[in-house]
Amino acid sequence: MKFQVLTLVGHAPHPITGELGSAADRLAEAVETGVAAEELGFDAYAVGERHAGPFLSSSPAVLLGALASRTRRIRLLTGVTVVAILDPVRVAEEYATLDQLSRGRIELVVGKGAEMGHFDLFGLDEGLQWDYQAEKYELLRRLWREEEVTWEGKFRPALREATTLPRPYGGRPPRVWHGSATSLNSPELAAKHGDPLFSANAIQPLEAYARLIDHYRERFAAHGHDPSTAYVGAGSGGLFIADTTALAVERFKEYYEAKVRQTHRPHLEGRPGYNTPFRTVEEAIADGPHLIGSPQQIIDKILGYHAAYRHDLQSITVDSSGLELSGQIEQLQWFAEEIAPVVRRAAPTSLWERPTS
Repeated sequence: MKFQVLTLVGHAPHPITGELGSAADRLAEAVETGVAAEELGFDAYAVGERHAGPFLSSSPAVLLGALASRTRRIRLLTGVTVVAILDPVRVAEEYATLDQLSRGRIELVVGKGAEMGHFDLFGLDEGLQWDYQAEKYELLRRLWREEEVTWEGKFRPALREATTLPRPYGGRPPRVWHGSATSLNSPELAAKHGDPLFSANAIQPLEAYARLIDHYRERFAAHGHDPSTAYVGAGSGGLFIADTTALAVERFKEYYEAKVRQTHRPHLEGRPGYNTPFRTVEEAIADGPHLIGSPQQIIDKILGYHAAYRHDLQSITVDSSGLELSGQIEQLQWFAEEIAPVVRRAAPTSLWERPTS
């Protein structure tokens, strides 16, 4: 298994103290965490994209550009690129530029996004979100694979013999994953094109995500793609390690449950993917994807999910722990030294061991 650190660059008041640092400091922390992730041997670092809510990740390309200049090995991903609201020409240009700057280390995870507010912000019809997603992704694929593209669709002006610059690094388009949280649309689009799938695995019970992943694998093979390349990534809902699970509960319980109350959205009650059903830290440990507990507890949790998902890439989020940056990096070091090696041996993968097509 490979391992990724993900940040959405959350910027909400501390749910217990109410403290809120500056935007500049928060963005600097996101970059420093990516640098530390490379030093600790993680395979990838991902920056989300949000245009609504208390997040500072509206421009992931800018943050990834800063990381490209500070790192040399680690892969740089998005999580997700909200292609449904963006112009595919601009996406092709920005991320090909990053691909050149990083010398081929950029990969995109595309999706319609988890916050509905961004459709209003960009003057788009939320009811057409999946139509936007499919059409804009199809165009992005062509722009990275072809030159002098002539194209016509519903949601942007037609193109005639268009070539976006720069071209992707080495003449090979960056790998594109499809973010999947609640709908079969993303697994279907990923399967159609033989692309990998990235399961949010953050809020819903395991069975909800397993259904989407199983559908993806079935449709991937039905479209004639090699099943051995049906790569799957999975999120985790947050990381907090302690010497024992009881100690993790003791240290993390107040923060976790205050954060659940802070982020609960009553107006979205009943809509999958918005409000966690795991209201206490004990419920999160027992039934949720959260990685909370002793190293062995977390190893067992990841391998338990792997038995259901057969995933190749495990994403962890450490900046939702309530810890200062130094504490977050200590958590990453603990994970890298005691958890990752065990899971790598138990769940090998060919991801990033063979060239992309």
